[in-house]
Amino acid sequence: MSRSNGGGNQGSKRAADSAGGSDFLQLDVDAAPPGGRTEWLAGRLRAAIADGTLPVGSRLPATRVLAAELRVSRGLVTEAYQRLAETGQVAGRGRAGTVVVAAPPPPPSRQTVRPPGPGADRGSAVDALRAEPCRIDLSPGVPDLTAFPRTAWLQAERRVLAALSPGDFGYGDPRGAPALRAAVVGWLARNRGIRAEPEEVVVVAGVAQALGLLAHVLQEEGVHRIAVEDPGSLGARRQLEYARMETVAVPVDGAGLDVAALRTSGAGAVLLTPAHQFPTGVVLDGGRRRDLLRWAADGGLVIEDDYDAEHRYDRAPVPALRALMPEGVCYAGSVSKLLAPALRLGWLLVPPRLHDAVTDAKRYADLGNPVLAQLVLARLMDSGELERHLRFVRRRHRRRRDAMLAALAGRLTGARVHGAAAGLHLMVTFDGADFDDTALASAALELGVKAHPLSWHRDRPGPPGLVLGYAAGTAGEIEEGVAILGTALRQLLRGRGRG
Repeated sequence: MSRSNGGGNQGSKRAADSAGGSDFLQLDVDAAPPGGRTEWLAGRLRAAIADGTLPVGSRLPATRVLAAELRVSRGLVTEAYQRLAETGQVAGRGRAGTVVVAAPPPPPSRQTVRPPGPGADRGSAVDALRAEPCRIDLSPGVPDLTAFPRTAWLQAERRVLAALSPGDFGYGDPRGAPALRAAVVGWLARNRGIRAEPEEVVVVAGVAQALGLLAHVLQEEGVHRIAVEDPGSLGARRQLEYARMETVAVPVDGAGLDVAALRTSGAGAVLLTPAHQFPTGVVLDGGRRRDLLRWAADGGLVIEDDYDAEHRYDRAPVPALRALMPEGVCYAGSVSKLLAPALRLGWLLVPPRLHDAVTDAKRYADLGNPVLAQLVLARLMDSGELERHLRFVRRRHRRRRDAMLAALAGRLTGARVHGAAAGLHLMVTFDGADFDDTALASAALELGVKAHPLSWHRDRPGPPGLVLGYAAGTAGEIEEGVAILGTALRQLLRGRGRG
């Protein structure tokens, strides 16, 4: 009898010891799925912030306190807090602890704008989709904005301000601050193999402005038709068409742009992304590079958008076309994908014959970019801080890329992945499938996940697909987002079967 009672008491003690609960948000760790406690805790906290239970300014329990109450490791709680920090919802404030600093946008309503089907205005659809609220954003072209080096930027800004004279706050050179132009030359020499002089650099408000300036200058020279990649960036094409350039689509295959098709296109210039083609991710191979440079030597002009060149994981660096033929290549780059699009800072190098015209176009466009941000960026480049930041985000992006690859393999049946070796996005195609990828994007958006249908970025017909960004989300968000895409695809295919 005593043995039975003793065993029962010990069993009750073990059950009590294994139960983990906290008065904070009435958290019950037993409700977490096996092997998913970290994501469960992060999800509960995220939901409490979203519905206002944890308003901005409120403080989370110390990690050791919450871990003790839940009877889990402190590392589990720390990782859950870190996931919210990576999405900008909480921040560590030293002795003040971990504080809620931002709430996520509300979930999309049922009356939101949906990606249109074929024949609709794709440009307007991209703008509408960008403005749509969602729970998980897998849009391409968005860097990890939580990784912006705020401390390094503030330190550099203080040093810059301390060294400025009153005269430095006047109008500057429309080509850009001399310090930044010199820093860009060093950056390009170290990272892209391009040899240039500071006088050749024109600082621009990102690649978008570079395209607008070039379109204006080319039309003045009698060039009104420009070739673009197909598939290729819809945003770049819209920028050129807004500047009244006629665009002609040239096919892209596994070797990059089809230069033979370019020769028959009648275009006097071509815009391409040779280091990491958007959206396919292919690299312009050696043979095509030689053919393209021969085309340029015959009088064509190459506009090289060095898209995603710094973000590579599983392949060697690819030299810039500008390094091979400066007299035939206009080179455009920016820090939009490396730091943040909001900075609106980039650079443009053009052949000598176009330099004065581009400088004039920049002068009359805006008199030059804001100088303070240019000087801060120059200091980050010169000090090596930008390289350190690149190494940091490259490691983080690789982990997120790997998380998306694993999720796609397990959750999105029939998806073929393209362009995984570099960049900030993946392209997936559903070869042999017959459905409208805009309908898939619409169904996913209904479930709270935003993604681009591949058909938005091409002219010629092809298999349905998606373009998925992975830089801006945590591994948990990526895994959940891809799982939801799989659910949306199954719903879409079941609906077609009933039809």
